[in-house]
Amino acid sequence: MSNPLQGKIALVTGGSRGLGAATARSLADAGADVAITYVSSAGKAAEIVKELEGRGVHAAAFQTDQADTAQAPRLIDDVVAGFGGLDILVNNAAISVESGKTIDDPDVDVAALDRMHATNYTGVIAIIRAAAKVMRDNGRIVNVGSGIGSRVGVPGFADYAATKAGLVGYTKGAARDLARRGITVNMVQAGLMMTDMEPPSPEVLKAMVSNLSIQRVSDPAETAAVITFLASPAASYVTGAVLDSNGGYTA
Repeated sequence: MSNPLQGKIALVTGGSRGLGAATARSLADAGADVAITYVSSAGKAAEIVKELEGRGVHAAAFQTDQADTAQAPRLIDDVVAGFGGLDILVNNAAISVESGKTIDDPDVDVAALDRMHATNYTGVIAIIRAAAKVMRDNGRIVNVGSGIGSRVGVPGFADYAATKAGLVGYTKGAARDLARRGITVNMVQAGLMMTDMEPPSPEVLKAMVSNLSIQRVSDPAETAAVITFLASPAASYVTGAVLDSNGGYTA
């Protein structure tokens, strides 16, 4: 089928740039109407919405701060009100801060790390909880993780790794909880790619690339294709899975 997601409504968090924007495009190309979220990049979000509409689907952007878990129910309510339902949730929004700084570094910004935990972990859980109450049967939830959640590889990523490793367990538990409704819950462990997320230092980046089986930085579209597969009818028997799309970082 050229449009396997025709008639489906998708929400992609952090969809105004990077992997989120690539995923929104991929889902739209498969026929889904797409809502995206953003924190402060209203201009970029508007550009993506216009681009998605040019692909022939309904699209809209919603401003929300994922670190504030109290905003999650409102976000889901707004999406359902604007689109008429929800079939696909892609939890892509995340931040990386203080990369390369070890936990005993006297200059590490603990407040920034705490916000990262709220954005990458508790904020995602809040959105899943809110979405699960209204998602239609046979829906799809795809959480975007990182190979660092399974194999840290270099110093300076303990807190980031913890946020992603925690989502692995939540993904598996949610898959068990929602299976009776035909809703699948999976995780894609993404790898190095060109995005707007704070990059590691050149030395750390070189070390991370050297750890890959495919020694290059990826195109976000490569991982977006994996996410779209998991959101499609073709993945109806895949749930609780952790799929690596990271160039063999975890091989």
